[in-house]
Amino acid sequence: MPIYMDRHDIPEEITAEHVALMHQEDLKVQHLYGCKGMTYWCDEHRRTAFCLIEAPNEKAIKDMHNNAHGEVPHRIIEVNKTIVESFLGRIEDPKKSQNTELNIINDPAFRVIMLIETSDYLHRLEGNQFSLFTQKFHNSVTKLLKQFEGCIVKQDNNSYLVSFVSVSDAILCALKIQYNFKYITTKYDASMRTLNMGISSGVPVTNKDSFFEESITLATRLCEIVNDQIVITSEIKSLYESENRNEFINKEHIRSINKNEEKFLTDLMDFVATIWNKPDFNVNDFSTTLGYSKSQLNRKLKSLTGKSPNNFIVDYKLQKALKALHDQQGNISEIAFETGFNSPAYFSTCFKNKFGMLPSQYLQQHVI
Repeated sequence: MPIYMDRHDIPEEITAEHVALMHQEDLKVQHLYGCKGMTYWCDEHRRTAFCLIEAPNEKAIKDMHNNAHGEVPHRIIEVNKTIVESFLGRIEDPKKSQNTELNIINDPAFRVIMLIETSDYLHRLEGNQFSLFTQKFHNSVTKLLKQFEGCIVKQDNNSYLVSFVSVSDAILCALKIQYNFKYITTKYDASMRTLNMGISSGVPVTNKDSFFEESITLATRLCEIVNDQIVITSEIKSLYESENRNEFINKEHIRSINKNEEKFLTDLMDFVATIWNKPDFNVNDFSTTLGYSKSQLNRKLKSLTGKSPNNFIVDYKLQKALKALHDQQGNISEIAFETGFNSPAYFSTCFKNKFGMLPSQYLQQHVI
C-alpha cells in the first residue's frame, strides 16, 4: 500500500498536546478508511505538523482526518519510507514517547539540507591517483558526517546529499570538510580538487511534488551555481547566529546570500530550466523575462556566478552535455543539438575551450 505524508498548518492556539490528541482520534477510526497511521512530527515553533500514513489514496486520508477531528491536511504527497527515514531519522513514534499515555511528540520535521560535490567526470582520467583521492575524500567526509550527526540521504562517486537536525552541526561540519579537503591531495593541481557545498533548510512537504524538493533544489543551486566553496541561505545564517549567541559566520570561509539574491537565483534557474536547450535563446530573453535591464542582469549574475549571461548559459549547456556524454545518451552530434548548440562543430569548439579537449577525446579517455 502507498505511503503518504501530509502537512497541517496549525493555528497559534494548537499545542503539541492537541496534535497528539488528534492523532489518537485518527487511530480510532483509521480502519474504516483502510489507513494506518505510522507516526507524526509536530513543530510548535513553526506551527506545522506532518503525518506519515499508509493509505489506499489521498481521499482516504482526508476522509479519515475529517471524520476523526475535522482538521483536513493542507497538502499530501506520496513518499518512500526509506527516504523519509534517511531525512527524518524515523518512520515510527520515538521510543521516548511510546510509554506515555498520550504519546505527545513535539518533534519538528524541519531539517538542514547540505549538498556536497567534488571533482567532476573530467578528473577520472587520473586512474589510480584519482582513485586514491576519491578514497581519501570519502573516508574524510563520512567520518565528519558521523561526528556531526549528518544523515546521508544519497551519495555517489562525487556527491553527498545530507540531512542535519542542527544548523550549527551543519555549518561546523562544512567548515571541517573544507579544511580537511586542502590536505587530502596537496600535490595535485587545484583543478583536480574542486569542492562545493550548498546549505539550505526547510520542511518535507511544501507546494512542490516531492519530499524536501524545495530545500534540495535550493541547496543544489547554491552548490552548483553560486561562485563560492560554501554557500548558505540567509535563514541558515540567522539560525546559526541565534543558536550561537550572535556569533557571526566568517565571510572569508562561507558566503551567505541574502533574500534578494536567493529570489534572483530561484527566478533565474526556474527560467533557465525551461529554455536552456533552445538554440535561439539569447540574453535579451533573460532580461525580458526576469524584468531586469541588461546591465542589472549582468551585475547580479556576475555577483553570484562570476560569469556574464552569455558565458553562464554556454557553461550551463556544456555541463549538461558533459553529463550526457559520460552517460552515453547519444553520439556527439545528437548531444550537441539536444543541448541547444547550433552545430556539432560549434559545440566541439566550445567544449574544447571549456574542458581542454574535444568531445571525441573525452569519449576515448573517459567513457569508451
